Amino acid sequence: MIQHPNAILGNDKLLVSMGEKGNILGFFYPRRDWAQHVGESKACIYTGGRLLWLDSPEWTVRQEYQADTNIINTHLSHFSGIEVSIKDFTHQEMPVLVRKYEITSEEHISGKFYYYSNFQVGETHRNNSAFCDLNSKLLVQYMQNFYIGLASAPVFGEWQVGKIQENGWVGSARNDMEDGKLQQNMEDIGDMDNSIGWELDLKSGENVIITLFIGIASDRKSIYGLLSDVLKQSPAEIINGSEDSSVRWLSKRRSLELSAFEDDKLFKKEVNGLYARSLLSLRSLTDPDEGSCIASPEFDPYFDMCGGYGFCWNRDAVEVVLALMNAGYPEYAEKFFGWCKRAQLPDGSWFQRYWLDGKEAPSWGNFDDSTQIDETASTLYAIDRYYRELEGNKRDEFLATIRETVRSGAEYLVRRTEQGLHDPCRCLWESEIGIFSYTNAAVYAGLKGAAHLAKENGEQILSEKCSDRAELVREETIGKLWLKDGYFSRGIIDNNIHRTVDSSMIGTFVPFDLLSSNDADERAMILSMIGHIENALRIPVNGYFGIKRYENDNYIDGNPWVVTTLWLSRALLTLAISLESRDEEYQLLVNKALEYIKWTMRGATSTGLLSEQVDKYTGQAAWARPLGWSCALFIENALLLDQLKEE
Repeated sequence: MIQHPNAILGNDKLLVSMGEKGNILGFFYPRRDWAQHVGESKACIYTGGRLLWLDSPEWTVRQEYQADTNIINTHLSHFSGIEVSIKDFTHQEMPVLVRKYEITSEEHISGKFYYYSNFQVGETHRNNSAFCDLNSKLLVQYMQNFYIGLASAPVFGEWQVGKIQENGWVGSARNDMEDGKLQQNMEDIGDMDNSIGWELDLKSGENVIITLFIGIASDRKSIYGLLSDVLKQSPAEIINGSEDSSVRWLSKRRSLELSAFEDDKLFKKEVNGLYARSLLSLRSLTDPDEGSCIASPEFDPYFDMCGGYGFCWNRDAVEVVLALMNAGYPEYAEKFFGWCKRAQLPDGSWFQRYWLDGKEAPSWGNFDDSTQIDETASTLYAIDRYYRELEGNKRDEFLATIRETVRSGAEYLVRRTEQGLHDPCRCLWESEIGIFSYTNAAVYAGLKGAAHLAKENGEQILSEKCSDRAELVREETIGKLWLKDGYFSRGIIDNNIHRTVDSSMIGTFVPFDLLSSNDADERAMILSMIGHIENALRIPVNGYFGIKRYENDNYIDGNPWVVTTLWLSRALLTLAISLESRDEEYQLLVNKALEYIKWTMRGATSTGLLSEQVDKYTGQAAWARPLGWSCALFIENALLLDQLKEE
């Protein structure tokens, strides 16, 4: 079942994804990629003989983050006059989600407040067990080394340990709520669900506050200790800790002055807000121990409509760590490249995608011609980018630890480019096998980076080999893939030049610098490419234009992508900044870039998460969200906006 989140929150051990009405969609522990322990977890009110589920269409909603934090405020309004405010936050250190519900009503209501959960502990409905411990005032569901516990303040007065597949007298907790009275079964095994409840007698003008704690641990003793410890702390203490954690982390970011936009205070505020939210999103997607990062919280675990997103692609991760480095967080790049050393394959390449612990993930890139060579190339490119930012002993130490990784990766790229252009492989979109402009640009940049690192390490022969091969790749790419029409072909597929306009060709300029804006002829090529991308791939949405991946793209209805649109704005801003004077060309480039950036901002979720796509009909965020790649590119664009000249 595909469910797209509207918000995420978490800490080092816990990642939670949430729907726009406060329903939990994902509960990932102990890593961001595994395991996902929740089928459903949400609240409802029983009044007037029926259940009012808070995620039903009966409620209108407003959901937003508390500024510069991962605290989520969700406000729900029912046409009957009932109002529910939910404040969600995680403990600063413990794997505990805190859900504070405040209920008010225009008229007197009586009934029950229920919290229902259909957990899939250990990412399975099989072999689960659950029990309610009245002495310790908690309900626990477990399977092997995963224990999820529910506790509350005030203590819940009703409960049901139910079975979804009813067998005998034990009813499912969901069905058991229908009459407003839970059976209070103490324990059972199998395909479990559960509910806990509180009496609700609410007069007009009064409020009821119920705080729920959902914790997870690796064994029975630990879940008891975890919830006992957290119940000793007030929600105010926990929320202050959560706030402090985010604020302290964001205080290290490179600040944006955006001096070129002094006359547009609202735009400055929106850019700064989305910049901070994108940084916090990347922090949430990155494993604090391994250094790897998921592309997005998983929302299609059975691969019903795609290949899943809860994995680490080197290509995406490179964009993430470089954006974080440029924004003031170089430690993420250092840790990621340590992970790259461990994850590198014996032949020097990197796999299509990985679990966060470095194990190979489910893949359709298991063979030489179905692997993605740009994964390896972009990794070497990024290692060199990071190295160039280091100074003194730090530089020498890093080079000493990474030299064999670079050597092995460089030799792999040399072997895969004997003819100049790379050998057949799968494209970055994972849809075709062939020889591609984007992949060749990445190979060029990876070999140039390896050449520089080898030279710095005194390996002259390797440096010259990589440099010579990089130039050959460049010459062959321009000579064989540049079309007389004025753009790079998508590539060579089935021995034929593929003339489809593909937005990824902009990678020949940014980030891989196969073409240079400092050369007049190559600058003209870059501008021509941009023109073809705009003419063939622009889609009008939200008052501006987004850029789809390539002509006749039918993936998820061929929506425009945030990544491709921000590629174009980054290219335009880079061209503008390279100009010596603030002339008419400069202003044209900046204005066009701003339109694409504003389009991106309009397509974010209500909470400010950047998705992979924007629905071309509704203008709403579409598909994976937040997508680390989109967040990284917005950060890079924001940093470029900060370099623009004042009027």
